[in-house]
Amino acid sequence: MRKTALTIAGSDSSGGAGIQADIKTMLANGVYAMSAVTALTAQNTRGVTGILESTPEFLGEQLDNIFTDIYPDAVKIGMVSSEALIRKIADKLREYGAKNIVVDPVMVATSGAKLIDDQAIDTLKECLLPLATVLTPNIPEAEVLSGRKITSEEGMEEAAKVISETYHCAVLCKGGHQLNDANDLLYREGAKKWFYGKRIDNPNTHGTGCTLSSAIASNLAKGYELDLAVERAKEYISGALGAMLDLGKGSGPMDHGFDIQSRFSR
Repeated sequence: MRKTALTIAGSDSSGGAGIQADIKTMLANGVYAMSAVTALTAQNTRGVTGILESTPEFLGEQLDNIFTDIYPDAVKIGMVSSEALIRKIADKLREYGAKNIVVDPVMVATSGAKLIDDQAIDTLKECLLPLATVLTPNIPEAEVLSGRKITSEEGMEEAAKVISETYHCAVLCKGGHQLNDANDLLYREGAKKWFYGKRIDNPNTHGTGCTLSSAIASNLAKGYELDLAVERAKEYISGALGAMLDLGKGSGPMDHGFDIQSRFSR
């Protein structure tokens, strides 16, 4: 039987991030992908021009249909911008006893701009983060979750410890903002482990956070222990960036299928 993974996130009409990136990543990492769409977006490599959210009722119906038919071996949760949708997701994950939950707490853009309001952040902290197996914040998001400024690797370690102890889960603090671009810190149960990556000079990084969290979820679904799941996910995203796909007029997508070789892909 093929292992399965569910992504709960928004749709990216340009295909580089969100649901589309998640499904491509899950397929490339050998699991069957399912999705519950939190919002439709009109966007491309240059930005987002429109968002149409799912209702909490419809999102709940999507999740009911997934969990009662093809139960996911792992769940990845991406950007969810409203308090009501966050509560609905948390309720359904508890109802169905979801496992291997990877939360990419999308709250702050690379520019530092907040992507969800304070009330939704509070709900995320209260309802969803304590259910996670692992959180994957970038530096700005780790600052919000820990309540402290991060300016060094030591700061990353301190913030990850605070977040892990607050929400009782593992934390993968990504160093791609402000600090070391390719080095990430995994903190769990009082232990820390650095994953050092090679800096890839590629401006097309649209959807890297979505892709990394989905790759981790895929590997957890296949039964890999968390350290190895992260290691494999980092290797995959390095390959996707290294393939140097160049599409669009802005920050383009990666090549999620760089390692898929099939007569049907020719």
